[in-house]
Amino acid sequence: MFSPVSSAFSNRPTRSRFGSSGSRSGGSSRPYGRPSAGHASSAGPRSFGGRRPSYGAPTRGFPNRGPARRGGGRSENIASSRYIRAAILKPVEEVVMPTTKYADFPLHESLLANILKKGYIHPTPIQDEAIPHIMAGKDVVGIANTGTGKTGAFLIPTIEKIGHNPETKALIVVPTRELAEQIQQELSSLTVGIQIYSTLVIGGASMSRQITSLRRHTHFVIGTPGRIKDLIERKVLNLSAFSVFVLDEVDRMVDMGFIQDIKYLVSLLPPVRQSLFFSATISPAISQVMSVFLKDPVTVRIKSTSSTADNVNQDVVRVPHGKTKWDMLEPLLKQNGVVKTLIFVRTKRGADDLTTKLLRAGVQAGSIHGDKPQRARQIAIRSFKDYTLDVLVATDVAARGIDIPDITHVINYDEPATYDDYVHRIGRTGRAGKTGQALTFVAG
Repeated sequence: MFSPVSSAFSNRPTRSRFGSSGSRSGGSSRPYGRPSAGHASSAGPRSFGGRRPSYGAPTRGFPNRGPARRGGGRSENIASSRYIRAAILKPVEEVVMPTTKYADFPLHESLLANILKKGYIHPTPIQDEAIPHIMAGKDVVGIANTGTGKTGAFLIPTIEKIGHNPETKALIVVPTRELAEQIQQELSSLTVGIQIYSTLVIGGASMSRQITSLRRHTHFVIGTPGRIKDLIERKVLNLSAFSVFVLDEVDRMVDMGFIQDIKYLVSLLPPVRQSLFFSATISPAISQVMSVFLKDPVTVRIKSTSSTADNVNQDVVRVPHGKTKWDMLEPLLKQNGVVKTLIFVRTKRGADDLTTKLLRAGVQAGSIHGDKPQRARQIAIRSFKDYTLDVLVATDVAARGIDIPDITHVINYDEPATYDDYVHRIGRTGRAGKTGQALTFVAG
């Protein structure tokens, strides 16, 4: 039964409390479900099929002299031949989508109306399989790639649960600020007209505002491990009150060195809880985390029809003796078809320096890295998404978790520290059936 007194669902429109963003966003920045025919997305920039550009013969890359990675990760010497691969132009495979509709789930009419307003009729495969188990109160392991609708898979049933019992609280932990903000935006669009409140707790934003929001009644806390720990130490966040615990993109958290932080947070949660675990891959370290915080989990595994890199033309750009990487980059950005370019560098200083050069050369460019204020990062990402900026310069950690459609080129101005990082970098292009271009600068 839904009662106006005991339930969060009511006809009165309300506004979520935001810890740092301060306003509600009705947009969604991550894929949620399959759009209906009337909401088909517009075509993006033209793809890059056909002949591959020739930038020179493969050579050994620049030495990897970047800083040590968080958590003691090491750099690799990557043979530049591994950066060269033509896109595999496969026949379009029929993706079997669920015949289930969101209307088939036992969802309150307010939540269902918000989903349908977004133009989504059918759940994605991960949602179709995970939502019933989560609504039944099971612990769930969801294994699926980014862009498969994982966010909706845990938000929809958790909103439904809190809607029936407003005393329920959910903690969602993610590796990056940008991913936390995307989940917050998705939550905002799903809870229009529902008395459900949330607090975003991330670094680079006002801690005092976050503390004020936490001291009010909040149902969702969405944040990164570092800021969550800070708030626990200040005794303004008590994890024993959270009966739903979500870890998203756990493979990235482990890769970024957050495994001890995760174990610490799990130790503070109540023993009776629902735990939801979402990751693209399962490593031994992740399996260890799973054994700590999951009880008899249901595993939902969604295989991708193809690897992201299959849609990406990969090549190297030789930097001859006597030339600099900047000498090669400037004319490259003026070529036809170079529409929306994400450039990776190894250091924060390098990101700022390269952005300054690009601006002086008349290129509309911005940058994101860990020392940038959160507001500046938000503006840069939003400007890149809406084509105000042609180029975004980023470090690896800052770029993890961001989801920006229609990136035509990824340029590795500095070589990645590991081949894993390389795969993550080039996975930003060649999405949604489009073909992308990945170029890596190497000495030669």
